[in-house]
Amino acid sequence: MSTLVAQKAVTVPWIRSQKGQSKITMLTAYDFPMATLLDDAGVDALLVGDSLGTVIYGEPNTLSVTMEDMIRHTRAVARGAKRALVIADMPFMSYQVSVEQAVANAGRFLKEASAQAVKLEGGAEMAETIRAITRAGIPVCAHIGLTPQTLHAMGNYRMHGKSEQERRYLLESAREVERAGAFAVVLECVEESLAREITAAIEIPTIGIGASPHCDGQVLVSYDLLGLTAGRVPKFVTQTAQLRDQVIAGARAYIDRTREVSVSATQAPHGAVGAPSVSATQAPNGAVAAPSNDEGKGHAPSH
Repeated sequence: MSTLVAQKAVTVPWIRSQKGQSKITMLTAYDFPMATLLDDAGVDALLVGDSLGTVIYGEPNTLSVTMEDMIRHTRAVARGAKRALVIADMPFMSYQVSVEQAVANAGRFLKEASAQAVKLEGGAEMAETIRAITRAGIPVCAHIGLTPQTLHAMGNYRMHGKSEQERRYLLESAREVERAGAFAVVLECVEESLAREITAAIEIPTIGIGASPHCDGQVLVSYDLLGLTAGRVPKFVTQTAQLRDQVIAGARAYIDRTREVSVSATQAPHGAVGAPSVSATQAPNGAVAAPSNDEGKGHAPSH
């Protein structure tokens, strides 16, 4: 294991301490098996993203994901994570209605799903909400730039921070969420020079996705990274495996093996038709007839 991988359970203070030290690694996980694999690999943080709406359930976007969906999947991931920090995404409309609603739902993730932190989308406008959640003792990771829950307001998925107005808003938002108590901030599809500027301007770690390699850490959708995604993968993803091809090949090998055994079992040597099926050798009243002395010699029992 790399010496840069924390040997003990990853905590929020440890994540904060990595600012300017070593790069923080974060990947999405949605279930127990993937959580155990990524945890064994040494990933620092597992994000139970509301991207499960598109990745797991095949929805066109994340807006239909509910608190119940997120609680169930977060609980499964938490069971599989022995070392990695588990962060749960707060889904659409679980924190936007009121500060009180946000605090209550954030608390559910820790109490019911064993998450150690929550993540919510939004910049300066979410500072009050972040402040209230952190005052309740719940760690918050902020998320600015491309925020998928505001897809319809944005119009489409695009890079953010190209205009001077957007640059000012994002830089100020990063400072506001830090002041509100966020322990880290995700920068999604933020223009590279701006992502570098934000990283240098604040004291909490920045976690990039489609932003800049100079952020304090990186996060990706694990299915995109590992080649499990069917369809288009974001262009900023450099895949490290093609597991979808391996799964398909493995399943096809199973199909071929099963069918070959089925065919060979019905043929005797030299292509002659084999012995009749069990039903043909049944005694009256459906009892199976005992084989003759010559039948079954030299044949191992099947299992």
